[in-house]
Amino acid sequence: QVQLVESGGGLVQAGGSLRLSCAASGRFFSINAMGWYRQAPGKQRDLVAVITKGGVTNYADSVKGRFTISRDNNKNTVYLQMNSLKPEDTAVYYCNAEIYGIGLPRSDYWGQGTQVTVSS
Repeated sequence: QVQLVESGGGLVQAGGSLRLSCAASGRFFSINAMGWYRQAPGKQRDLVAVITKGGVTNYADSVKGRFTISRDNNKNTVYLQMNSLKPEDTAVYYCNAEIYGIGLPRSDYWGQGTQVTVSS
């Protein structure tokens, strides 16, 4: 069974930094793209950043220049470095990965979510 386990959320003051991590575990063949999404109360879940297996990245306009996504393919882990945090970044952050199971087609997997709260 494939699992994505997130860590690194918390409470930080505006202007501060946090680093999120998400590790994939279980039995699978390979991981394609990995990304981070966020969902604020009463709002839809939106893409924050995504990174391909080859390292190509894409960011939401609202986080460009402040957030950096990276991954360690040897550790099956994706990271999100968040700098210059703003109160509007407050949300539950979810890790996502496109994973090829053994003998199975590619499927989307989600982490359990980690709360990020930025105080003004």
